[in-house]
Amino acid sequence: MSESKVPAAAADSSSGYRAWVLFMLIVVYTFNFIDRQIIGILAVPIQEELGVSDTMMGLMRGLSFALLYSTLGVPIAWLADRKSRVWIMTIALSAWSFMTMVCGLITTPVQLFLARMGVGVGEAGGVAPAYSIVSDYFPPEQRARALAIYSFGIPIGSAVGIVFGGVIATVLDWRAAFLIVGALGLVLAPLFKLSVKEPVRGAYDAGPAPEPASVGEVLRVLLNKPSFWLLSIGAASSSMMGYGLFAWIPALLVRSYADVLPDFFFWAPEFLLPSGAPTLLYAAYFYGTVVLIGGLIGIFMGGYLADSMGKRSKGAYALIPGLAFLATAPFLLIATLSDSIFLVFFVMIIPTALSLAWLGPVLAAFQHIVKPNMRATASAIFLLINNLIGIGAGDVILGGLSDALSSQYGDESLRYSIMWGASFYLVSAGLLIFASRILHKDWEEGEAAPAAQGETTEQKDPA
Repeated sequence: MSESKVPAAAADSSSGYRAWVLFMLIVVYTFNFIDRQIIGILAVPIQEELGVSDTMMGLMRGLSFALLYSTLGVPIAWLADRKSRVWIMTIALSAWSFMTMVCGLITTPVQLFLARMGVGVGEAGGVAPAYSIVSDYFPPEQRARALAIYSFGIPIGSAVGIVFGGVIATVLDWRAAFLIVGALGLVLAPLFKLSVKEPVRGAYDAGPAPEPASVGEVLRVLLNKPSFWLLSIGAASSSMMGYGLFAWIPALLVRSYADVLPDFFFWAPEFLLPSGAPTLLYAAYFYGTVVLIGGLIGIFMGGYLADSMGKRSKGAYALIPGLAFLATAPFLLIATLSDSIFLVFFVMIIPTALSLAWLGPVLAAFQHIVKPNMRATASAIFLLINNLIGIGAGDVILGGLSDALSSQYGDESLRYSIMWGASFYLVSAGLLIFASRILHKDWEEGEAAPAAQGETTEQKDPA
């Protein structure tokens, strides 16, 4: 995984090749989220077969994944600041795809818990290195948009996972869904490695690239950057609901809207929704469409606005998502309380978009809070906070609230669990709006310094 004699990203990458790299990163991120979120739609048949409560499902689906996914991300990112990020992502993609296939072979809740931990181990190397790669292929003034476009993998992967999982679970069974998506990931891994070149670190940043920093050095820098912690905890608070909604909205649709879901699909042809199709399939199409439309709109607009407004004020990278979170909570309450399936669909798109608008701005801010040699490690520390709280707690909290409220609300308990959870978006809004006032103090300034056309930059392998 040596990086010697690597072509400089700024020189060797035409706009067409940079677009290809970004496309391949999106495809890998899409598979990351397919494998991560497909269990949301499959939870209904899994719970029926394994006989587990909402709380236990949240533990098997969320905490099991988050434990090693979050913690291993830091040492893997430390390696990514020193070795080939493309190789690391290739190995990670192969590992999580294999463990996704293992999920289709389990027979007990404990086995599912362990298999999901394995998926988390693989995915720990799939995101922080990608953030660093994007930052070395795109100049500072384009990074928020580039990272936002990269983040399209979240709604695309989540939507595909929900719809694909629902279709395969209906046509075959839930085990086949895990086996098929895992096998496709194993096919993708060598294609990614062969077509994506490792970029030079800091190719668009002023001065020579410094030596890779240790985790301790990165932490010492971040401890003096209060905006990093405000952004991290604010994003994590929102992710508790974001991941929780991805996990539980399909179950909410099956439990609370089973009678009216078919009314929404009055236009659907027979081959898409055959007569007598199970509610699970309706829920998959419904929520998959909401996530795809809302996610793409919200992520793109967040990145676009941040790059536009960030030229005038660095605080915009935190203020834009803060205001978006502030508006998310009331729209989510309206959608959750409504009995009209048509109103649920169109209103739910709005909080879905608003709740994902933070990705481009906040991820771009993290790339500028530290120097190029710290980006992957700093991103992993952020992901440790975001995912341990977001994935690890969000799914379990909504499931636990649903179980606690079941004696009072019966099958509607999940609806009220989501309503209470919407308050986390208000916490996120407060933290990010506060961060917007101090972000400029923590910003690492640097001018673009692209290499000359045809130049080759030689990097020494620190090992």
